[in-house]
Amino acid sequence: MTIAFYADDFTGAVDSMLQYRRAGLTGVLSTGFHEESARADRSQEPGGALSCLGIGDTRQMPDVIGIAGVARSLTTSALDGEVRKAFALLAATGARVIQYKACSTVDSSPERGSLGRVCELAIEQFGPQPIAAVFAQPAFGRFTFFGHHFAAENGQVFRLDRQPTMSSHPVTPMAESELAVHLGAQTDLAISTLSWPILDSAASTGDPSQVNRAISDDEAGIVICDAFTEEHLEIIGRSIIAGVRSTDPRFVLGAGGISFGIGRAMEGEASSLPGSAGTADGPCLVLSGSRSPQTWAQIEAAVAQGWRCFDLRSRHAIAEAVAQHTAGHNTILQTTDPEGPNIVETEIVEGLATAGRMCLERRPKTRVILCGGDTCGAILRSLRIGMLKLTAAPWGNVVLCEGEGPRGRVEVVLKGGQMGHTGLFEDIKHGGGLNEAW
Repeated sequence: MTIAFYADDFTGAVDSMLQYRRAGLTGVLSTGFHEESARADRSQEPGGALSCLGIGDTRQMPDVIGIAGVARSLTTSALDGEVRKAFALLAATGARVIQYKACSTVDSSPERGSLGRVCELAIEQFGPQPIAAVFAQPAFGRFTFFGHHFAAENGQVFRLDRQPTMSSHPVTPMAESELAVHLGAQTDLAISTLSWPILDSAASTGDPSQVNRAISDDEAGIVICDAFTEEHLEIIGRSIIAGVRSTDPRFVLGAGGISFGIGRAMEGEASSLPGSAGTADGPCLVLSGSRSPQTWAQIEAAVAQGWRCFDLRSRHAIAEAVAQHTAGHNTILQTTDPEGPNIVETEIVEGLATAGRMCLERRPKTRVILCGGDTCGAILRSLRIGMLKLTAAPWGNVVLCEGEGPRGRVEVVLKGGQMGHTGLFEDIKHGGGLNEAW
């Protein structure tokens, strides 16, 4: 049985693939379906769909097929086109379980990245069914308790509407921690909650029937699932697998935690990723559209180690950054400085992508670090870097990927704003560091 997913941002896509790999499943991640899948004649059957995703050799099918998308940053009207196309393509692959990978901080609103609208589109495509919604990811400090969601930041766990980053997010600020209320503002679908005592009972008695009934009956709607341990995730994953039907694929909404839970239920046997990435062949390049305090702390730590840093909002910043990188210096081009002026998203993407193209033309052997969940995808697509494969996992949930660009192989690290430890950039340069996820 094949699993397929669409991730609403690129950093989330890599995280989901990492969690499936942690559970022993192999996978490939496509970044360019938006170009090929427009050829409807090629995408209506498994072979054509796989070709559209860049999978030409089907003799050794991966366990998991992923699409890295950008829906989190789209308005609800624009989201429809992106997600409909992705769902149709994933359905044509023949996958029996399909996940919409959302951020573990539930980034969404009725106007942008609407997860409620996603569930409506899923029911249209995959048929009426209860949709398990699982945003907990304990290894990443994300927990759901009696329907309320919590997220860690700097070692402290906050209710989601009081977490420093999410409560003041520039695009989708979180004003509500009760997920049924948050998603209820985005859809008219029925929403219920599967609370943790039922999961604990299933774990202690070995009887998952109550969990199965909660997320596998015939009533269409959204089921918010509590979880704050990996055992909870595995129980939910097993119930999802058990509820697969012979006709419509089983659809699930959630973060990397449920990817791990489903993967564990599948009992894969893939070997672990290496815990070391090796030293970068050339200078590193950071392109940061993140406004997270954690990313800024990482930038400051790198500058203290001699990295050259330029603010995209400054005049001649692109030319100066390209010149320094071409000269062999580890270089950062950013809009993260909290003292800097605001800049519109299109200007961020255009500026960072332009610098990235120029740097890769001059020094192809560059380890590229992209920061910011909403900007990573647009920049990566603009750089025309296609299929990604995970190659090493030395830094917790931040991993090294290998992609194919116009000038050949490119090493890429995708980092959401809140991800990674303070000394991350130096560790990426040298290839070692933390190994929390393994």
